This record gives sequence, C-alpha cells and structure tokens, in this order.
Amino acid sequence: MSATAATAPASATRTPHSGALIAALSFAAMVGAMLQTLVVPVLGAIGTRLDADAGSVSWVLTANLLAAAVMTPLFGKTGDLFGKKRMLLVALGMILAGSVLAALTTSLPLLIVARVLQGAWGGLFPVALGALRDELPPNKLTGAMAMVSGMIGIGGGIGLVLTGLLTNHNGDYHRVFWAATILTALAALAVAAVVPARKPTATGRIDWIGAGLLGLALVALLLPVSQGNAWGWTSVRTLGLFAVAAALFAAWAVAERRIADPMIDMKVFVKRSVAFTNIAGVLVGVNMFVGFLAVSQFVQMPERVAGYGFSASVLSASTVYLLPGALSAVVAAPVGGLLVRRFGGRHALAVAGAISLVAYAFVAFAHSSSWHLIVVAVAVQSSVAIAYAAMPALIIAEVPLTQTGIANSVNAIARSVGSSLASAVVTSLLTGHLIAGLPVAVPTESAFTASFVIGAVAGGLVLLVALVGLPRHRTRTVAAHRVAAPEASVGSRA
Repeated sequence: MSATAATAPASATRTPHSGALIAALSFAAMVGAMLQTLVVPVLGAIGTRLDADAGSVSWVLTANLLAAAVMTPLFGKTGDLFGKKRMLLVALGMILAGSVLAALTTSLPLLIVARVLQGAWGGLFPVALGALRDELPPNKLTGAMAMVSGMIGIGGGIGLVLTGLLTNHNGDYHRVFWAATILTALAALAVAAVVPARKPTATGRIDWIGAGLLGLALVALLLPVSQGNAWGWTSVRTLGLFAVAAALFAAWAVAERRIADPMIDMKVFVKRSVAFTNIAGVLVGVNMFVGFLAVSQFVQMPERVAGYGFSASVLSASTVYLLPGALSAVVAAPVGGLLVRRFGGRHALAVAGAISLVAYAFVAFAHSSSWHLIVVAVAVQSSVAIAYAAMPALIIAEVPLTQTGIANSVNAIARSVGSSLASAVVTSLLTGHLIAGLPVAVPTESAFTASFVIGAVAGGLVLLVALVGLPRHRTRTVAAHRVAAPEASVGSRA
C-alpha cells in the first residue's frame, strides 16, 4: 500500500469521532498524571494513620515512581505490538485494581503494592499519543497531541487540589483513593467506548532482555535519587547504586545494538533532534516538580515563626496557589499546539523555556506577596503545557510510525527522571537548611530561593537546547513524515 493510500482513511473514516477520541484520551492522561501527585499532601496523614515513620511512608511515592518508570517503555512497546486500545485498557485495569486496594487497605505494605499497580499510569501517555497518530488526520494531530500532552501538567496540579479538598478538616486519606477509583473507572469506560480496536502496525516480539536491562537500570538510577537524602548522598549504598545504574545502562545500550528486534532502535534515539528533545524532557520535568514542591511548601510556611511564607493550609495551598496554574495549563496546551503548527516544535519549546526562566528568576527575588507565587505557578504550568505540546511533535516527526509508542515512552521516562531529580534536590535543600532555635523544623528562606534558582537554570537550559541543540529546520509535519515513511501504513480494524 502506498503512503498516500495509507493515510487517506484517516481523513475519511476517523475525523467524525476525533473530538470524542481526543476527549477520552485527554481524560485518561489527566487521571494518570493525577496519580503522580495525589498522595504528596497526605504522606504525613498516611504515616500517622498507619503508625509508620517518614522513611517508610516515602515508599508510597517512591514505589509508584519506580513502577511507572519500568512500565512506561514496556507499555509503549506493547502498544505498538498488540494494539493501543488493548494496552490502554490493561493499564487502566491495573490502575483501577491498585486504587481499590489502596482505598480498602490499612496496611502500609499493601498500600505500597497498590501504588506499584497504580504505576501503570506511566504507560498511558505514550500509548495515548500512539493512538492519536494512528487515528487522526495530519491537520488535527498536532493540536490533539498538544491537548493530551498538556493534560499531564494539568493532571498533576489537579491531583494536589483534589487531595486538598478531600482531606480538608482532617478528612480520611482513603477518600483520595476512592476518588482515583471512580475517575479511573470513568476513563476506562471512555476508552472502551471511543478508541477504535485496530490491528497493530508493528511486527516482531518483545525484547525481554532489553526491557529487563532498561527496567533494572532505571530502578538503580531512580532509587538512590529518591532516597539519597535519607541514605546520604555520599553513602556506599547511594554511590553503589549509581555505579550499578551506569553499568546497566551501558549493558543495555550494547545489547540493543546486537539484538535483531530491539525494544529501542538506538540508531533513531541517537539522532540529534531526538536526543536533545529527551534532554529537554529531563529539564521540563525539573521545572514542573520544582513548581509543585517549592511553591506548595513555601506558601504553607508559618509566617510569624519563619519570617516568610503565608501560613496557608493544605486546602488553601491547593486552591488559591496551585489551582490557577492548573487552569492556565488548560489554556496553554492548545496555545502550544498552535505554536507548533505555526512556528514548529523547536520555537514552541524555546518559548516554554523562556517563560519558566523569567518566572523562576522573578520569584527567586520577589516572594513577599501572595500574587508573586500565584503568578509563578501560572507561568510555570503554562510553560510546561507548551513544552509538553512541543516535545511529542518533535519526537513523532523523526521516528517511524511503528516506533511512536516506544519513542514517546523514552521521552516520558526523561521527564520522570527530571521530576525525580527535582524532588530529591528540593527536598534535600529544604530539610538540610533549617532555621536554628525553633521547636519545629522550618527551612530557611534561602533554601527556597535556591530551589527557585534551580528552576530558572532548568528553564534557561530548555531555551538553550531549543535554540542551539535542536536542528534549525522547522519540524516536519506528520503528513510529510508519513509520505517519507511508506511502511507506516494504517492498520485495519480488528
């Protein structure tokens, strides 16, 4: 089948359902993103309720992060091999099972198991983007990807807000997981009803050796990143795991070059445009989580004791300071899609980097009024939404149709690594620099300033990557890419 013939059905048979498809996949992506941040405000309540120390409770977050990192490339590849709809429903089924278990259990080990199951959220985003590429005509694809991608940042903010609302006045943290259960069930119903079941376009089999090595390497990298503050950054355990991670990544790269049907085609991922887009993914992940953590913690600081902050409650921090950012991302996501269509992914990414650079630089020096923090939350979440619109467009324009899922999985992993690094560094700063002589642990104001400076540096590096690292040619349209890749034919309905 010719490339032209392959793409023709997209316009003829899929366009009438494009709005419902985009809505269903956007909602699923938003629910998945919420699971990443949903527990952050209630970790203390979980520890109190389950009589567990902070180190043990931190595994509620860490286990989910590690599971998501391992599952992201696996779902990306299986989505290409076995069908996007099938793997979306498998991921949502795992999340649903984990949410029900978390809502029912009063055992910390079982809660951690539940959070591992919920880690399947990592597979939703790349598979959803792959489904969009399979189903939509080129003229609608960029905007659709921008909307679904923007839901990642939006969902993270909404997760914090929802938790604040549900646990206000010492509400039971189990409510959070019941809410996750309901939302996941709705997402599964939407996907089942709207996403077409198609025969996959990719052939081959799962590269279990590559998947295993990559999964182990990610665990060895992210585990010391998330626990380094508790273990000590120069401890044998931390440095040893970093060394193991480096060795495993090297072994994985060698194995992928020698396997006939690798999980990840290294020739594609060492291309300049793809490699620098993934570097940008790490930096955007840093930007997003510095905003979530530093802003939410800063506004909750007791002003009379610390001399800064606004003594905000969890609910106030969520609704007054973080909700405007989440809402602004709803607007910024389609704007990002428009920028990509009009100027290309490179320039859209540069705009995102510039916005976050200016926003964080501003708040590093001006944080004495509430509006200062609200403005930075709005600006940062908008920049993240624009970046999330740009990166999938940059990736998809450079990879074959049969590698869409795994390509976006790698970019999702890059963002997760950035988020983990930001979480570790900000936590280390806030717990390592405390005001002396106070009965409670209160970070110094300079620790927050340093966190905001890190966000500014990350934004500046995103701008640099976009302007210097990425090729200067305008991002190819998906239509042009399909013509250049005749093998990217559309699968028939199953």
